[in-house]
Amino acid sequence: MKNCFLPSISVALSFAVLAAGQARKTVSWSGVIVYSSCNADEAFAESAECFKYAPGANFALYDDTNRVMYNLSPQEPAAGHLGDTVTVRGTLDEDTIHVVTLESMSIGLAVGQKAPSFSAHDQFGRAQTLDSLRGANGTVLLFFRSADW
Repeated sequence: MKNCFLPSISVALSFAVLAAGQARKTVSWSGVIVYSSCNADEAFAESAECFKYAPGANFALYDDTNRVMYNLSPQEPAAGHLGDTVTVRGTLDEDTIHVVTLESMSIGLAVGQKAPSFSAHDQFGRAQTLDSLRGANGTVLLFFRSADW
């Protein structure tokens, strides 16, 4: 009778290990590296205070999609990226991202690179393409990420 409990304990431990592994799944966030001495409202407003060192401040990620500040651990991957838009991969523990990787985001096209063909509806519902927008002196397309209108 003593041995019949061993398989039950083994199955319970297996589920606990599986659940713990799922809770620590690596995911990614994007945003701007700022100092932790500023808050999400200041970071959203791009306050200069977010980029000035204050005693006790650490690097943090301001996720501009969700308007959330995250602490970063370890700090070393963020060094040299203050003010940069980055993608951080890691695991979340309360408000701290345990960083696995941190990479600068490439935003926009490189100088001289041609925009790909596209079709999108304008504010009047008309289909617009790169060709329909092209002007005599070129075209400037501006897209706003997480704009609040």
